[in-house]
Amino acid sequence: MTQDAPHQPYGTPETPRVAVRGEARLEVDPEIARIGITVSARGTDRRTALQDLTRRNNTVLDLVKSYGDAVEKLETGAFSINPELTRHGRAERIRAYHGRVHITAELADFTALGELTTRLADLELTSVDGPWWALRPTSPAHGEARRQAVLEAVQRAREYASALGADLSALVELADLGAENAVNFQPAASGSGMRTMAFSTTEEAAPPLDLEPQRQTVYAQVNARFTMTPPRL
Repeated sequence: MTQDAPHQPYGTPETPRVAVRGEARLEVDPEIARIGITVSARGTDRRTALQDLTRRNNTVLDLVKSYGDAVEKLETGAFSINPELTRHGRAERIRAYHGRVHITAELADFTALGELTTRLADLELTSVDGPWWALRPTSPAHGEARRQAVLEAVQRAREYASALGADLSALVELADLGAENAVNFQPAASGSGMRTMAFSTTEEAAPPLDLEPQRQTVYAQVNARFTMTPPRL
């Protein structure tokens, strides 16, 4: 029986190792846009507030759904109905009830985005936040950034080896940045926001907003270790 050679954590004079980091940064167009919609209602009694909130919520949902395939996702995030107490007097007297529903819509058709956002902002007691531009998790841009990061790592390692009069021999290890110590790399969030609130509808529809998509930055970083031929010092 033969015994395997012990693992060498570092290089040797016969097989030196070189460790490098490869990085890539791409600027690409966004693929989706998200908007937040808040529907509000206020009434002197709970039933009135709930009825108004239900009616306005249904109006918003019907409007968003009318855009068909342009809307990829429509979700209701939270609902609340809260009493407002009077400021004077010792008794717990309720002055009014406030109701809110939060909705999130995700669109891939940016042509429809400006029109939908304007029409939503024109509804009664409805506010709109966004858009927040983003890429899909399965976007090819992520894979392209990773490929470029690997190519840069190989190029850097080859340049180091060349400076020593050596050549790369083999790849020993390739790892995402943070894969060894469980520290996730999180690039700074990018996006632009808009907030609009309308308290009443108008007879003439407002012109659609011209929303320019904000380009997204895709990062990729890898750590790579190679062996190389003995240098000529």
